[in-house]
Amino acid sequence: MIALGIIFVFLAASLLLGLRARRGRDMDLEQWSVGGRGFGTIFVFLLLAGEIYTTFTFLGASGWAYGKGAPAYYILCYASLAYVLSYWLLPAVWRYAKQHRLISQSDFFVAKFESPLLGALVALVGVIAMVPYLVLQLKGLGIIVSVSSDGKIPSHWAIVIGTVALTVYVTISGIHGSAWTAVMKDVAILAVVLILGIYLPIHYFGGFEDMFQAVDKAHPDFITLPTSGMSTSWFSSTVLLSALGFYMWPHTFSASYSAQNERVFRRNAIFMPLYQLILLFVFFAGFAAILVVPGLKGADADLSLLRITTATFPSWFVGIVGGAGLLTALVPGSLLLMTSATCLAKNVYRLARPQTTDRQVTRLAQWLVPALALVSLYFTFNGGDSIVSLLLMGYALVTQLFPALLASLSARRFVTLAGRSGHRRRCGHGRRRHPLRCHGRQSDAGSFRRPSRT
Repeated sequence: MIALGIIFVFLAASLLLGLRARRGRDMDLEQWSVGGRGFGTIFVFLLLAGEIYTTFTFLGASGWAYGKGAPAYYILCYASLAYVLSYWLLPAVWRYAKQHRLISQSDFFVAKFESPLLGALVALVGVIAMVPYLVLQLKGLGIIVSVSSDGKIPSHWAIVIGTVALTVYVTISGIHGSAWTAVMKDVAILAVVLILGIYLPIHYFGGFEDMFQAVDKAHPDFITLPTSGMSTSWFSSTVLLSALGFYMWPHTFSASYSAQNERVFRRNAIFMPLYQLILLFVFFAGFAAILVVPGLKGADADLSLLRITTATFPSWFVGIVGGAGLLTALVPGSLLLMTSATCLAKNVYRLARPQTTDRQVTRLAQWLVPALALVSLYFTFNGGDSIVSLLLMGYALVTQLFPALLASLSARRFVTLAGRSGHRRRCGHGRRRHPLRCHGRQSDAGSFRRPSRT
């Protein structure tokens, strides 16, 4: 009961932080979805770099270290490469988004390629990809609370309770709630991961070297890449796929809009790869669990970190681990819900009904949050894939947008919509107008304004 009480304290604290973040703000669509473009280095760091510390990291990384061994190292590599890429990529995206007052990822493609229909397609692809990612968070949430509470709260009830709390503070506070909860999440998860990754190998094996020798003796070649299946070629291609697709997730892409200036990204790019090294301690916990809690097969390997925790530590510490794990589901889950709702309201519904006002779009996006939460609950209760498999499924979709993004950043656009033959839309007396305006009328894409001259 002590562990269960501590988990509920974490849940209540996250809900209060999320609701409090709204105070003193008029929640129009820009404030709700991109924080009024006013976040500094810390908040942007937590929203972008801290995004890697989700239930995927907490359970999936340790689960793959436990169940697959060396192939889990890909998780350590791909985000580090993506952070290096962000040094050049995100400032360019941010400048264009600020100039055109963009809100969603789809808005970027609408403005670059002068096609609201392309924006709607990007929105739908993004939402479809985010559903398995959100299911990942909810499945992880259920596992964490159920195991940490020693089964006193069944997994499905933990998922429902967490989803309700998540839906409430996302609907009310938007990205402000996510940002403030991310602060608590990263402090808690870093402390827990370091303690587990250092203590467990020393406690059970006497040190890190002794732990790896014991694992290698029990499972020869387990901590090296196999020659077939998840081999070197699989490792390289998966790292490349995930690195290129890292910022193509709609919630991560649009979170970059929230920065105060482009220098934020360059400062963060220096430290984010170092932050990724914390994942090593998650792997250490997974490798330690191989010999301490053997026998977990398939998707049950995702339980390895929690099983070794409950077998090693007192109830109060198990509660802290469970509470930290709870936050790894709530923070990214809130961003996924908010971004999905924004894309559907702004880039799909508004395309069909261009007379919709900004206030109506904001209200619709907020109402779509619980609707999307219900859809995600359905797939959570009717799916059986492992956590890492769910993530790779989403990456297979969003990474397909990367070539179009890269082509759009060229100073001289050499890629256009199919059939356009490089022709740019012209209005009036042959003078090219703003891509989202024609004949003095705003396009169906939304409320984009002509860039101000500064």
